[in-house]
Amino acid sequence: MVSTRKLHSDKLTRRVAVSLPGLLPDGSTILVGLSGGVDSVVLLHLLHHLAPGHAWQLSALHVHHGISQNADIWAEFCATLCAKLSIPLHTEYVDINPLREHGIEDAARQLRLRAFAAQSCDFVALAHHADDQAETLLLQLLRGAGVRGAAAMPELSAMTSGHRIVRPLLHATRQELLAYADSQELAWIEDESNADDSYPRNFLRHRLLPVLAEKFPAYRETLGRSAQHFAEASELLDGLAQIDSAGAILDNTLRVAALQVVSLARAKNLLRYFLYQLGCPMPQTAQLEDMLHQLLSAKADAAVCIHFAACLWQVRRYQGIVHVLRALADFDRLRILPWQVGEELAWPALNTSFTLSYVTGQGISQAKLQGAPLTWRLRRGGESLRPYKNSPTRTLKNLLQEHRVLPWLRDRLPLLYCGEELVCVPGVAMDASFCSNTDEAGLLIHYAMPVFLTSC
Repeated sequence: MVSTRKLHSDKLTRRVAVSLPGLLPDGSTILVGLSGGVDSVVLLHLLHHLAPGHAWQLSALHVHHGISQNADIWAEFCATLCAKLSIPLHTEYVDINPLREHGIEDAARQLRLRAFAAQSCDFVALAHHADDQAETLLLQLLRGAGVRGAAAMPELSAMTSGHRIVRPLLHATRQELLAYADSQELAWIEDESNADDSYPRNFLRHRLLPVLAEKFPAYRETLGRSAQHFAEASELLDGLAQIDSAGAILDNTLRVAALQVVSLARAKNLLRYFLYQLGCPMPQTAQLEDMLHQLLSAKADAAVCIHFAACLWQVRRYQGIVHVLRALADFDRLRILPWQVGEELAWPALNTSFTLSYVTGQGISQAKLQGAPLTWRLRRGGESLRPYKNSPTRTLKNLLQEHRVLPWLRDRLPLLYCGEELVCVPGVAMDASFCSNTDEAGLLIHYAMPVFLTSC
């Protein structure tokens, strides 16, 4: 007689075999997120079984967080499993400490997503299942999430890196995965933290959901449907935001006027949409309402700066335009950095670094830089230069205004000096006396801006 577990295993295999080809085209490269737990082991085994029929190219990624004392054992288990199945494995070692302020669970999730984004593949396959979906929806509701958060996890989604995430097991229960693993005689590891119900998800899993199942045994399916309803509502709200933002979102900025001409609810929806499109952490409801109030009520010449996401991000308003940027670190205005031509240089005031290109007949004359030591400095006030031959000397203050450099960046820009002469402010102006002549070796200085240099 065929066992119940074997029947469940065959049912799961058939379900995945039917649904996956519609999500994963033949010949796709698929990276499996492999923790070593039963969920990811089952996913890896299923995809390995189905891959030859669709010419899928499988690989796996294990993220070593170093949180557990057993982390090395888990990494070794994953390596052994992948070697047995002849599946390439990459183990990514990450440091969770810089992100601990976000909470261990969220920090670990962020690091995993970064690790996935750095890999080369068409799809990232994750082992989330119906129980995970139900837990995620309840957690989001208990946190007061909006419809986007309550939409929980889609079967197919896109990452900002361009990768696509697929969740082949989203409609399977944890019990079905255990039945499959048992019937296939699979081994897996147990993360001891899964038993710690001080974590919100584990509290739901071990203490609340078993009670809920007594009265509502089909809660997984019903909560999954609710998540789908929220996903559809979120899509409609995004469509409304796109209508409201027509002509108002440009170069990653938003015009305040677009927030002023719609109802309060639509303004909040538009602001959420704008932040989401930039990949920002979503502010809590009270933070978002305060942010919107400050953006709408500030005087035209007011310097509005609103910190959110543990002060790691800023929303600023300037000349009727909303800018969003990662918070910049403090800097020492008096610092002077010596420089040798050809040497790349980090610039902490803008969280960036310089790169160089060597040219002929344009840029800074390399010969004219030999007259005195070269240093990089920050603006202190009173600087001036002559941007064109036979033109008057201009103050740097006026040049920055003319080039519409955003006010909060003006004191952070790098200034190159040759001795005590101001040579240039890359991206803004160069003193004509240092310009390369025709056929003379020149130098162009570039630096990638992590935030927007000029206003619209």
